[in-house]
Amino acid sequence: MLVTEQSSVHSPLTQSIEDQERLDLTFMRRAFELAQQAEQHDEIPVGAVVVHQGKIIGEGFNQSIMLNDPSSHAEMNAIRQAGEFLNNYRLLDCTLYVTLEPCPMCAGLLVHSRINRLVYACSDLKTGAAGSAFNLVNNPQLNHQLEVCSNILEEECSQLLSAFFKRRRKEKKLAKKAAKDSSL
Repeated sequence: MLVTEQSSVHSPLTQSIEDQERLDLTFMRRAFELAQQAEQHDEIPVGAVVVHQGKIIGEGFNQSIMLNDPSSHAEMNAIRQAGEFLNNYRLLDCTLYVTLEPCPMCAGLLVHSRINRLVYACSDLKTGAAGSAFNLVNNPQLNHQLEVCSNILEEECSQLLSAFFKRRRKEKKLAKKAAKDSSL
């Protein structure tokens, strides 16, 4: 019987998939760094980057609280920067990397800006609009759909969000207790 060793050479398709996975991880790490910056500003820790031809052309983190602007989500800020960079409101052949599944507002923005690929870390079961609670990014009634990839760096991003909200709940509880104690 002839026994052959499996070649260590990957097919071009396998290599291409592995290269894409490495790129996805690299860009999601940058989005995670931006989420950490948001947390340092006491914002919900979400970060996003827009990539075109292998280069980051826009990045942002949540700034809604700092700017008193409910639309200042990480995705919105990154996409604004990318549009300025490309000098175009259409972000064709771009990928958005974001640490949390986009909300309906941001998912609508992705469709309108014609981003063709969305990569996110954590699902948002309450308001996620890329398949968890709604699916706006692949709604056949809309004139654009996106390729979606999820769970890249999920554990780290999920832990950051959980720790943030746990801390915020504790702070609110302490503030409520302090207010109650001062009224006595």
